Amino acid sequence: MTNLPNADILRHIVDAHCHPTDAPGGISATSMEKLEISICAMSTMQSDQLLVKDLASAYPGKVIPCFGHHPWFSHLISTVPSTSKEEHYRSLFLPSSSRATTNEFRALLMHLPDPLPLPDVLAELQRNLSAFPNAMLGEVGLDRVFRVPTDYFASPRHLTPFSIPLDHQLAVLEAQMEVAVEMGRNVSFHSVKSQQATVELLGRMKAKHGGKWMNISVDMHSCGFNPQTWRDVEKKHGNVFLSLSTVINHKHANHRTLIAACSPGRILVESDYNDIDMCTSQTWDMIHIIAEVKGWEIETEWIDNLEEDNWGVVHKLEDNWLRFQRGHHPMPRAKRNKRRDYDSEDDVGRDQ
Repeated sequence: MTNLPNADILRHIVDAHCHPTDAPGGISATSMEKLEISICAMSTMQSDQLLVKDLASAYPGKVIPCFGHHPWFSHLISTVPSTSKEEHYRSLFLPSSSRATTNEFRALLMHLPDPLPLPDVLAELQRNLSAFPNAMLGEVGLDRVFRVPTDYFASPRHLTPFSIPLDHQLAVLEAQMEVAVEMGRNVSFHSVKSQQATVELLGRMKAKHGGKWMNISVDMHSCGFNPQTWRDVEKKHGNVFLSLSTVINHKHANHRTLIAACSPGRILVESDYNDIDMCTSQTWDMIHIIAEVKGWEIETEWIDNLEEDNWGVVHKLEDNWLRFQRGHHPMPRAKRNKRRDYDSEDDVGRDQ
């Protein structure tokens, strides 16, 4: 583990994406009191929306709460009114083209809860965002790799042959993003093997909402885009940032190329950890990698009111975070671009 800087530097660092409420042993008050950075604490499913809410209420100066439903759990949400539990899951997992058997479906069905109606999910999201003026939408997104486990919390997990149809993921995602745009809230976005669908979604949101879309910021968390894809997104969408983590990005060869390709003003940093005691060191390790690739100095002391030419990596990342947080980005000039096949360009996957 890299030696940590002093508290004067740490208090200027924001972990843009972590999952402390997922920690198996919970979060101790001692760990939170020792925490000297700020964190964006993600929700992913129905059961942790309240946990994130409670954590942010207890530590408002350290925790930026993020509410929403992750694509891995989007099958637990029904977009069709008055459908039965079996009808809902059968429509997702046993279409006519499926190779899965009825026996496999029945084995999974007995472990699944009744689906949540999408309007109820959105109503809760609106309430939670309203309760915290600094809250974000997250973690939401798209994932074409994930297979539904029989029991997500089991160890080891037994993976079924079922995946969640992309059109269902998109329906749940776009409904949540509509809330974010209407309420002016930033987004932490998960995209795995879904570059084409993600790029197309960003384009639709921009075309539909115009200036309101540019009022919010979107963070492509643990971004695994091909560097050329990222450059295209960055040019077309002045409100889209990327954040990187050692736990995901450092395992893949292109992460340094992606850092080099990213404009200095669009990069954020994260841990993507669920152990709050590790969030600081994991975030600091990625800061070191970014500094090395970008050729930025690493501060050894904090000096306020420095000229921008003298900023080190923490000053630069803090400025990026503040611009991300503020939103209200200028509209880029419209340009006609040839359509690219982004899905032919591999991106980073996630471990289940």
